Amino acid sequence: MNAIEIRNLTKSFGEKQALRGLDMTVPVGAIYGFIGENGSGKSTTEKIVCGLIHPSGGTVKLFGRDYTDADVRAKVGVLIEAPGCFPNMSVWNNLMLQAANLDISDAEEEVRKVLKLVRMEGAASNKFKNCSLGMKQRIGIAMALLGNPTLLVLDEPINGLDADGMRIMREVLVDVTRNYGCTVVVSSHILGELEKVATHYGIVRGGKMIKEMTAAELEAGCRTYVALSTKDIGKTKAALGCKYSRVEEDEKGYLRVYDAESPEEIVTYLYEKGILVREIKTDKIGLEEYYIDLMNEKEGK
Repeated sequence: MNAIEIRNLTKSFGEKQALRGLDMTVPVGAIYGFIGENGSGKSTTEKIVCGLIHPSGGTVKLFGRDYTDADVRAKVGVLIEAPGCFPNMSVWNNLMLQAANLDISDAEEEVRKVLKLVRMEGAASNKFKNCSLGMKQRIGIAMALLGNPTLLVLDEPINGLDADGMRIMREVLVDVTRNYGCTVVVSSHILGELEKVATHYGIVRGGKMIKEMTAAELEAGCRTYVALSTKDIGKTKAALGCKYSRVEEDEKGYLRVYDAESPEEIVTYLYEKGILVREIKTDKIGLEEYYIDLMNEKEGK
């Protein structure tokens, strides 16, 4: 069974068509990285899944049932844009208020559980307005986890976080799937961080799904390259450009050669040109570069 099955989903806002026949499949237990540029339809899709807006056409099923089914709706936890908390209330009281809204019988025990899950048990007495951005995002996830949902939909939960905040958020996402049986859909523009936790990916553009794949399929589909450094990068790039079709300099000052058979081949070729290699290694592109390549391919670049 899949947690989410979307077929031919459309949504129009007046004359603007935000979704154009989008298909999407999220397996149970996945951390599904939902990727796309601004305006691609990610947030619109998430809001439809969460019942915040209605589609113009198509079908949405959650755990095999229509997404409007009251029982299945109760299984969905949501954090879109920002947690709805009262700034002058404590973290504890905000969560207790949400627990009351959800009619949770053992509210105090449930609130303690979700605070521990998001590593916020020591900040329960803090006023919400005094919490850092990373803490506020985790409080939002705690609120979404109240009531033991089996599907968690998170819109940009790691944007703006520092390195430590991102690390904690990764741990939380893995924890809720492995130990609490949640399926997570998470959108983010920080693809390097998403790559560290996602088990599945969906890449959307112009309101349509253009690629769905598992983490293993991403790994298999990422191109390998040879990265090297020399004393004179400009001279080396010119020399390599005479033999190889794609030679690029990366942000760390390495030259990347994408169509070489082996590092030894490059070392030999450059030695014959009077260029000595300082360092050389074989590596693979990551999710961010895969995404950029895919976008360029769709644009015909």
